Amino acid sequence: MVDSVETAARAAFEYDYLQTTPAIRARASTVFEAAKRGTLAHFRLNEAAMADVAARVVAVTRAQYPDVNAIPYHGRYRHFDVGGVPRLSRFLASLQPLSVDDRLRASTELTITSVLLDAGAGAWRYREADGGTFSRSEGLAVASYHLFTSGALASDRSAMADAAGLRQFEAAQLEGAFQVTPKNPLIGAAGRAGLLRKLGEVVGSTPNYFDSAQPRLGDLGVWLKRSAVDGNLPASAVLDAVLRALGPIWPGREQLAGKPLGDVWRHPRFGLVPFHKLSQWLSYSLLEPLEAAGVTITELEDLTGLPEYRNGGLFLDAGVLELVDPAAREQTHAVSSELVIEWRALTVVLLDHLADAVRAQLGLSREQLPLARVLEGGSWRAGRVIAAELRPGGGPPLKIDSDGTVF
Repeated sequence: MVDSVETAARAAFEYDYLQTTPAIRARASTVFEAAKRGTLAHFRLNEAAMADVAARVVAVTRAQYPDVNAIPYHGRYRHFDVGGVPRLSRFLASLQPLSVDDRLRASTELTITSVLLDAGAGAWRYREADGGTFSRSEGLAVASYHLFTSGALASDRSAMADAAGLRQFEAAQLEGAFQVTPKNPLIGAAGRAGLLRKLGEVVGSTPNYFDSAQPRLGDLGVWLKRSAVDGNLPASAVLDAVLRALGPIWPGREQLAGKPLGDVWRHPRFGLVPFHKLSQWLSYSLLEPLEAAGVTITELEDLTGLPEYRNGGLFLDAGVLELVDPAAREQTHAVSSELVIEWRALTVVLLDHLADAVRAQLGLSREQLPLARVLEGGSWRAGRVIAAELRPGGGPPLKIDSDGTVF
């Protein structure tokens, strides 16, 4: 009995640890140190190429943001206005008659649902009513914006996302709203719709974060606002709330202490390696809605870089990372594979190193240019540019079998 209690306690302790950014950096650093020793199974490290990568990121950043002191956070808000259409300002203007908390609820709901629908889209395209056509993450942002404002995620068809509306959301609705056809396929459409249904179940059954009388997804934003101390809220507290409140939505993967671990993967050599990419992307994306509600976000550097195919692709395409087996480029890899786990872990550490190199080239401090702004300036954009230079269509350097909830 004593042994079982101790085992359960250790499992609970490790579960809590794996839900933190120090765990992400520590486990990723273990993989990185193996790469430095040349003992990784799938990747070699060429750190000499980092200066050129930083220069590429600086050039892309200056082109997008000539005033490098005014780079915004890497968040979902950036994508809503693609094509020069002021969708976000229209949405925020429509909220002005509401209270501060209700404005925060609505902007939180738009942000979370859009982020959860944002993963690799393949060759998919979205055509807006005015004739503009968009793809990739920006296309998904525009499509999810129109899905949300249409009332499809609300039980009363209003522009909100409540528990009842989310629970009823079907893949056919997503495919219709996102213009999915055999000639315009969307990777993981069923998985994305299932994620929103599961989200509705969690919102309706988690009164710690969501109002028990009429639960709305946006209640999480208000909960975070009320958690601020003297108006200050650490970025890690945003991630912690996202992981604890929304953790049960993720599909069945690794579990520990009877709870799903989320974006945590088991490597035969390095054990459980956490990333929480989508949860951190969501946390970054919630910073602006929270700041608009009067919250000051502190300790931004606690969040890590996002280990996805644009950031990871930048390092692979630019030669910082090299495949041990070049034939791996032609193979399709599961997100749970050793190769993908190593790639993502190396990306986390390399993004921290890249941020330091970019700051050095720009003459800015960590406070002036936190990682959240390096990413936006930035690393993912440079990853997209180099991918377009190397491959028709600008796809990722590796083929990943994704269910639409990781990449």
